[in-house]
Amino acid sequence: MTTTTSAPAEPNRRTGDDIDLRKVALTAAGVLILAVMLFPVYWMVNASLQPSGNTLNADLIPLQPSLDNYARAISEQGANLVTSLIIALGTVAFSLALAAPASFALAQFRFRWVGLALLAILVSQMIPGIVIANALYSAYEGLGLLNSIPGLILANSTSAIPFAILIMRSFMLGVPPAIIEAARVDGAGLMRTFVSIVVPVSRNAIITAGLFTFLFAWSDFLFALTLTTTDEIRPVTLGIYQYLGTQVQNWGAVMATAVLSAIPAIVLLVAAQKYIAAGATGGAVK
Repeated sequence: MTTTTSAPAEPNRRTGDDIDLRKVALTAAGVLILAVMLFPVYWMVNASLQPSGNTLNADLIPLQPSLDNYARAISEQGANLVTSLIIALGTVAFSLALAAPASFALAQFRFRWVGLALLAILVSQMIPGIVIANALYSAYEGLGLLNSIPGLILANSTSAIPFAILIMRSFMLGVPPAIIEAARVDGAGLMRTFVSIVVPVSRNAIITAGLFTFLFAWSDFLFALTLTTTDEIRPVTLGIYQYLGTQVQNWGAVMATAVLSAIPAIVLLVAAQKYIAAGATGGAVK
C-alpha cells in the first residue's frame, strides 16, 4: 500500500523588499505630515526675513533676507518680551514652591481627605479660564493688583499649580518609602527629608512641571487681556494682538515678533526633552 504525502504549505513571510518598501512608505508619510505641520512655522520665519513686509508677494525662499523687521520688533516689542519672561519665570517659581510640597503631601500622607483634595484639583482644571479671569478682575480691582506683574503671576498660577500637582504627585507615588523612612530615622524632619531626598529624586518630574508651567505663562493671552488695561504692563502675546491693529500692513515686523516670542519655548523644549520624557512616564511605573 502506498501513501502520498503533500508538501507542507509555506507560511506567509514578508520578503526583505516588502519590509523595506513599507519602511520607506511610512517614513515618507511621516516626513510629509511633519512638513505640513511645520510649514506655518517656516512661513513665519520666511515672512520675517522679507524686506518688503508683504507676505502675499513673498518668495518661497528669502533670496535677499533682511533683519530690519527684527530690529523694529525688538525696539517696539522688546519691553513686552522682557515682561513676559519675568511673568513666566515668576509663575514657575511660585507654582513649584507651592505644588512640590503639596504633591509630596498628597503622595505620602494617607488621610481621608486626600481623595477629596485630588477631586477638587481635577475640578479646578475644568473651570473655564474666562470665569477665573472675570472673578480675578473684581478681586484685583479691590486689591490694587490690576496692571501688575504679581497679579499676572498669581493669575497664571491658578491654572499652573493644579497641573503641576498632578504631574509631580504621580511621580512621587513611586518614591521608595524606605529612603524616606531612613532619612526620618537619621533625625531629618519632614521638610529636610523633602528638600534633601524627595526633590533630587523627583528632579525629572519637577523639571517637566516647571517647563509646562513656563509655557502656560509665556503663551497666556486671556489673563493678560483681562487683567491689564494700560500699556505699562503688557506681555508679548497682548503686544502682538494689539500690534496687528496698527501694523497690519507690515506683516514682517509682526512675524519677527512671533519668531522672537517662540525662541524661548523652543530652546527650553530642546534642552529639557530628556527630562520631559522621563518625568512624564516616570509616574506610570512603580
